[in-house]
Amino acid sequence: MDATVLANDLTSRPSALSATLARMRERRWRTVGFITALNLGIALLLTATNGGFWMQLTYSVSIGTSCTLIIEGTRLAAAYLADRISTWRGLRSEPSHTAGPGPLWFSGWRVLVPALLLALLLGPAIGFWIGDQLTGLRSPRLLQFDNPATRTTLTITALASTLAVVMGATIERLATARAMAQSAQRQAAENQLRLLQSQLEPHMLFNTLANLRVLIGLDAQRAQDMLDHLIAFLRTTLAASRADTQPLSVEFKHLSDYLALMAVRMGPRLQVHLDLPPELADVPVPPLLLQPLVENSIQHGLEPKVEGGRIDVLARREADELVLVVRDTGIGRPTGPAAPAGSGFGLLSTRQRLQTLHGPRASLVFDDVPDAEGGTRVTIRLPMPTRTATRDRP
Repeated sequence: MDATVLANDLTSRPSALSATLARMRERRWRTVGFITALNLGIALLLTATNGGFWMQLTYSVSIGTSCTLIIEGTRLAAAYLADRISTWRGLRSEPSHTAGPGPLWFSGWRVLVPALLLALLLGPAIGFWIGDQLTGLRSPRLLQFDNPATRTTLTITALASTLAVVMGATIERLATARAMAQSAQRQAAENQLRLLQSQLEPHMLFNTLANLRVLIGLDAQRAQDMLDHLIAFLRTTLAASRADTQPLSVEFKHLSDYLALMAVRMGPRLQVHLDLPPELADVPVPPLLLQPLVENSIQHGLEPKVEGGRIDVLARREADELVLVVRDTGIGRPTGPAAPAGSGFGLLSTRQRLQTLHGPRASLVFDDVPDAEGGTRVTIRLPMPTRTATRDRP
């Protein structure tokens, strides 16, 4: 194997130590809660037979904490050693035969069993010493197996440590399975978004080309102007198609290009108002999120209206939500049994994208505007992102 390729492979894999630390952080409160409940249960059990609750609790916590620290410390040491061996292998350009970080024998039960044995050997001795320092008492030697207290201590320690290890391993496996399921769900969501985007782009392009074909026979100069705008629009759209998200300012620039195309065809019948506050310019949104809504407003609201009308696209922040509004002053929604209920292609695709990305935290409302100008309005609400937009998809 080429040394450079091997080095890249090693650096791309997560280190065993960092992975182990991440799992410990993730389950730290569950571990603390379980160990606390276990220590309390042991103290109550010993109190029922020997009395002295606070003394029993002191020794129980001391021994339980010592065993837990030994088990977790052994896992960290094994992970560190696994990383060192992986580095040693990489420096010698030796192939790796394991799928995960580090050698296989430094993971899972191969680490937990020795850690458990080490905890059984050292944990009670350390715990008794700590308990003696806290209580001022003197505990019997653990090697005095004929002493009932020694046998009881070792038995309870063995059972409690084994239970703690089994429970910890089970919780970790469940957490790993849950993380894998979430990763698969995110991958499925990304695939669905790409499919929806691939449907959106031809939909808009076919409409534009159909309009261009009609305009060629009516006004060649306007058709040429429209073709120039189309080329500029497709160039910016291609860049957007390579990103999972893009800044809201780029989304508004796309709308400006698209509306310039429509203005060539509709002339003064189309008026446009875009309102993007500067503080929201870098907020990331899915590419082409608003374009199908604007396209719907033109096709179903403004084009059927003889005098045309105006399209307003607004962005604002309300608490922890990003609010996007597309409003037109067109003819409004048709009435009657055949009237659409907000289920056209543009609205449906946008709803699906929002549902895939944010679930119930996002919403899309399509309604009539009750003021004198009339028309329809689409209001999108989604959680205010906390990261910057991704411009290019590798």
